[in-house]
Amino acid sequence: MKENVVKDKSYRFAIRIVNLYKVLGERHEYVLSKQLLRSGTAVGAMIKEGLQAQSKADFIHKLSIALKEACESEYWIMLLKDTTYIKETEYESILPDCQELIKLLTCIIKTAKNTRDR
Repeated sequence: MKENVVKDKSYRFAIRIVNLYKVLGERHEYVLSKQLLRSGTAVGAMIKEGLQAQSKADFIHKLSIALKEACESEYWIMLLKDTTYIKETEYESILPDCQELIKLLTCIIKTAKNTRDR
């Protein structure tokens, strides 16, 4: 079976988000963490949907939503750090994973658009 890097990375990111959500609950932060949980787990879900797309346009649309969710996750992670709900080390650990997903999704969408337009 062929390995799918973005699917695997998004799944591992979702696991990290769920674990961070648990930690934030222990720190009595419920509102921002819920937003992060929603957006952080949606990235992989949308990628998974995109892999079952019915057309190239549908694929691009689903992955574009995944990209938006990844960007939103980046926002919540930064906000949690700047409001001291997460430590600098936690921030530095999870943010690169999010940014890598953003870069991967951006490249995949760009490539898909270029091949669609040919």
